[in-house]
Amino acid sequence: MTVTGETIVLTHDAALRWMARWDRQQEGYLPDRETRFTALIDAVEALGRPDPVVIDLGAGPGSLSVRLLERLPEATVVCVDADPLLIGLGRAAYPQLRFVSADLRTSGWTELLGLDRPADAAVSTTALHWISEPDLKAIYAELATVLRPGGLLLNGDHMDVDDVTPTLSRLEHEVHRLETERVFAGNRPEDWQTWWDAIAADPDLAELNTARSTAGADHRGSESHLLSHHVGALREAGFTEIGTLWQRGNNRLLCAVRG
Repeated sequence: MTVTGETIVLTHDAALRWMARWDRQQEGYLPDRETRFTALIDAVEALGRPDPVVIDLGAGPGSLSVRLLERLPEATVVCVDADPLLIGLGRAAYPQLRFVSADLRTSGWTELLGLDRPADAAVSTTALHWISEPDLKAIYAELATVLRPGGLLLNGDHMDVDDVTPTLSRLEHEVHRLETERVFAGNRPEDWQTWWDAIAADPDLAELNTARSTAGADHRGSESHLLSHHVGALREAGFTEIGTLWQRGNNRLLCAVRG
């Protein structure tokens, strides 16, 4: 840590160490996380622009965005999140990224993005399931106003189908469970809560951790975990073609085309 006046700044090296630990705990839930990242970035690249404008919804500390910039260094990527601690980690670890502090559940969040042209794609991974169905509809509707016609929404997450195909849903969950057991063989990384407990125990992160408790970064549960929640909200927002671009168990990459 360094101190400038009264402001405590997380060092680049310290942030990178926390990011490595973040990525590892996320892989404990998603052993094929990097494969899903690759499929998503492949889709952005397939749009055919070397310099796409991309919005990362619920970007957290920027794990997806930094990988996207590594592939497409001319891209403009805007990372949107409401969590001051994750944004602080991301800014310190990845100075090449631009972070916007905004709660997607608040109307007008797109006005904070500073876009100079409509976005070519909006991306998200393991984030939007926290959003309630009514808020999800509002988010997708507002997103459509800043995406160009033909632009993509690419959302990688666990999305369930037990409301329409319960037998398939059980199979998808079992495929995911078996893969996780096979990859980690009883030696899974630390879980979500353990990572956050370690954050809370680090005095260097106390200010950022205090800030997150009052910034709308609360998670109430997997409120939009059904695939149908997302498909219905996207259709209402004017997206046309909607389908699964990649899947492993109930872990899927949903793609929608803005009409």
